[in-house]
Amino acid sequence: MNFGSVFNKYNIFKPTTAIVRNASKKTGGSTRNPKEQPRPKHRGWRVQDSHFVSAGTILATQLKPRFHPGLNVGMGRNGTLFAMEHGRVYVTCEKLEPYWDHSWVKRNYAGRVDQQIFKKFFNVVPEEQHQRFKLIDEL
Repeated sequence: MNFGSVFNKYNIFKPTTAIVRNASKKTGGSTRNPKEQPRPKHRGWRVQDSHFVSAGTILATQLKPRFHPGLNVGMGRNGTLFAMEHGRVYVTCEKLEPYWDHSWVKRNYAGRVDQQIFKKFFNVVPEEQHQRFKLIDEL
């Protein structure tokens, strides 16, 4: 009668331990199978020229300085341009005057010191506000 355990000479019940052998090497995958491609980031323009945006709207995403912030536009740490006020978006092509002593400028515009650099600037021009306010109380 073998139930996976043994009795020793004192009739004390002792469970047996099973030895499991694992593979010593991992199986190799097929080299013909295409690797899974990472999802694209879809960088670029988010809002077209002359569209109306609200504050905080992302205007463009980028890795390198392709677009630059203009009037009422902020730039995030990762290069994302966003609107800082409500208004209409205008994209202009302007001459860039970079600050050449900055390390970021040296890295991105190396070898272009004597050249004219033109870049696209995103600008947000606020709409005219109506003047129909009524003064209720003055401090």
